[in-house]
Amino acid sequence: MADSPSRFPSPLRLADDSMAPVESPREDPWRRPLSWCVATNLGKSFYYAGRGLLYAVRTQRNFRIHLLAAVLAFGLGLALRLSAVEMAFVSLTSGLVMALELVNTALEAVVDLTLGSRYHLLAEVAKDCAAGAVLVAALASVAVAAWLFLPPLLLLLPRHLPSPF
Repeated sequence: MADSPSRFPSPLRLADDSMAPVESPREDPWRRPLSWCVATNLGKSFYYAGRGLLYAVRTQRNFRIHLLAAVLAFGLGLALRLSAVEMAFVSLTSGLVMALELVNTALEAVVDLTLGSRYHLLAEVAKDCAAGAVLVAALASVAVAAWLFLPPLLLLLPRHLPSPF
């Protein structure tokens, strides 16, 4: 049993006793660098998060659409003088949609990295479910926007138009 490979990761090998991990394309996945070795401080963590956001803005059409919708919703909320609680709902729902879009992008990248150009039904299911999660959040966000924006917008309509209520 001593010669059998362990299911648990062994200690990380470091090059020349430095904090930089040994990089090899065929490295055992259990020997990958620990997160604290890659992002050694909070600044680096924010840097990597910013790179992820910038990647999404540059490459993901749907993320840009959600970002534009969030900016418009926030601007409309300010113009309609929504309360702080109502603006918090706008911010939270917009943030949730964009966060799920980032998770969807990450999942798609991992699936593509794992499978390459091959097809697998479970990869399709994973991608479709992640996209569905974004859709559910976006629809909920539209419902929240309707509840918050329609009443003040209807009050701005001229009085001679028939009221739907």
